[in-house]
Amino acid sequence: MEILKDDNPAAERTADFCAYTGSGSGKSYPLGATIGCGGVNFSVYSKNSSSMELLLFDSATVPLPSRIIPLDPKRNRTSHYWHVFVPGLRVGQIYAYRAHGPFEPQRGLRFDPAKVLLDPYGKAVAVPERYDRNAASRAGDTTATAMKSVVTDPRSYDWEGDLPLKRPFSRTVIYEMHVGGFTRNPNSGLPQEKRGTFAGLVEKIPYLKDLGITAVELLPVFQFDWQDCPAGLTNYWGYSPISFFAPHHAYSSDKDPLGVLDEFRDMVKTLHRAGIEVILDVVFNHTAEGNEHGPTLSFKGLENGVYYMLAENGASYADFTGTGNTLNANHSIVRRMIVDCLHYWVEVMHVDGFRFDLASILSRDQNGCPMANPPILRDIDSDPVLAGIKLIAEAWDAAGLYQVGSFVGDNWKEWNGRFRDDVRHFFRGDDWSVRNFASRLLGSPDIFGHEEREPEQSINFITCHDGFTLNDLVSYNVKHNEANGEGNRDGNDFNLSWNCGVEGATGDPYIEKLRNRQVKNLLAMTLISLGAPMLQMGDEVRRSQHGNNNAYCQDNELSWFDWTLPDRHHDIFRFASYLIRRRVDLEPAPEAPVESLNQILRRSRIEWHGVRLNQPDWNDDSHSLAVTAWSLDGRLVYHLMFNAYREALGFQLPRLSQETSSGWRRVMDTFLESPYDICPWGDAPRITDPGYLVQPYSIVALVTLVRRT
Repeated sequence: MEILKDDNPAAERTADFCAYTGSGSGKSYPLGATIGCGGVNFSVYSKNSSSMELLLFDSATVPLPSRIIPLDPKRNRTSHYWHVFVPGLRVGQIYAYRAHGPFEPQRGLRFDPAKVLLDPYGKAVAVPERYDRNAASRAGDTTATAMKSVVTDPRSYDWEGDLPLKRPFSRTVIYEMHVGGFTRNPNSGLPQEKRGTFAGLVEKIPYLKDLGITAVELLPVFQFDWQDCPAGLTNYWGYSPISFFAPHHAYSSDKDPLGVLDEFRDMVKTLHRAGIEVILDVVFNHTAEGNEHGPTLSFKGLENGVYYMLAENGASYADFTGTGNTLNANHSIVRRMIVDCLHYWVEVMHVDGFRFDLASILSRDQNGCPMANPPILRDIDSDPVLAGIKLIAEAWDAAGLYQVGSFVGDNWKEWNGRFRDDVRHFFRGDDWSVRNFASRLLGSPDIFGHEEREPEQSINFITCHDGFTLNDLVSYNVKHNEANGEGNRDGNDFNLSWNCGVEGATGDPYIEKLRNRQVKNLLAMTLISLGAPMLQMGDEVRRSQHGNNNAYCQDNELSWFDWTLPDRHHDIFRFASYLIRRRVDLEPAPEAPVESLNQILRRSRIEWHGVRLNQPDWNDDSHSLAVTAWSLDGRLVYHLMFNAYREALGFQLPRLSQETSSGWRRVMDTFLESPYDICPWGDAPRITDPGYLVQPYSIVALVTLVRRT
């Protein structure tokens, strides 16, 4: 039998597998289900189980397996791996495991042969209509109600020469988005079957191109348990993974269990053709199995004490995530699984990068103590397959470990929570904010300067999925999470928001104009600061969640993108799009040498001012700042003025030589209505006065071109 190979290393390993499939006992490697010559090899890790059964199903809907294959401890076990080769099986075969062994929670053992278990290395998932999370949480058989894994073949897709784009961070603008929520709204204009799917996202790529972003950061697309939520609601965000290698089945318009694979890859390939990278928000800190009262779906029933950090009594779980359990990421078995998973998504699914949710948990040992050199972080950081792949850390966890500016490794970028907070402080007019604001504008050298990294070490954002939208940040003083069914107790109370005078929606034109201005101020700060900018889906058109700052369980129009907004708030879209394009176009060419933040700041000429030249007001009650900055090549001079005060302020302007300068031109004033708020150089009005009146809560940007002498 001829085995076709392509340029995919993972596919080559699959093809090579035919050479050593051997007898029906199978092999311990590769883990998961691997197509071989005339059948499929299955291998799964379970150290403390006494026996294992492989269950084969004819479809996702049947309540019972068509075949049960008991694995012999002598014939089908090598070390801690159970394996078997089953001839005659093909791609699309649905399977699962039952693991037998002691149920001794005090020792961390939770084997329950009544529970049907997903393969941790399964590449696709079949979900029965009767799936029931609660059934997996109580005593009794789950054969009819459990998710099952599906045999796949990595060679089965034609990438047509596609490869990850590897765009440098200096030319990257990230758009954090939810695959389902982006197109699920009926007003998306898509047919029903494409709404909320990877295929639906493809249909909206022209919108992303018009906006100008260069990368989408997709909220979790690993198969997750949507029932991991309060009764009557849905886990919408997807931070509840149960199968790390499998794309979420509900994001496919093709309901065949294998259809989601091609649909995901079609999306990646089409986004790449549009010049847009794909970054996955990955959750390697916990799973959907919850605490000791949670369901047994996979890891808990295969080797509970290996996959999870357990409390001292062994019967309960260490919880550094706020979700009930914590993945034991620095155990050798879990480390291997994580790295293998990242390899799969890069080699087989062609993604461009990963954002690691609560990444500081990956620095904890099995007892939860932070480690100076966490093995898993070093493994990822030094891995040759992941070289050039974007690695972004949310460098904190739910138990108080905060590592922004000190995250381990050479290639990690970090979400900058200080940028978010300090910029919010400044623009709502808080005291003690001007010094920190200045630092955030320059790439946060107080946080990252010591590392001698490029300025894009800082991922700059004002909002993300977790918290207020940008519109709500300037429209609500407090959260309004009543729809979540928890008495408004959930969600963060520390929002640093300002409603501009009225709580929620209003028809007051003055307040609406102020809110519009504040939205532009916050977008501008994100896109002009040193660092890599990230925008949240819909902020460019003032998407609102009506004050809900924890919409993880709101799979409805509250969370979905409203496709009437691009017309209603085209001025904001235009403003954001222009800034994005100017940022990307003005960055150095990709082949330009990478400079550290300190190198750029040492080489750049920067002068700070207040309302008077060369007299910056660093006092605690200051609400204004100006800065003059020369580009590295000396051809452009920028003068930026920031006024977060409630009254207009007159700023002195630097004098320019008529012999060497083209004179100041105003390219941005967020107080002005569109299209005068931002404009290209050729249309920008000349400013000849020695001063400029900056209106309340506004940013003004002037530019001049220096003639070469």
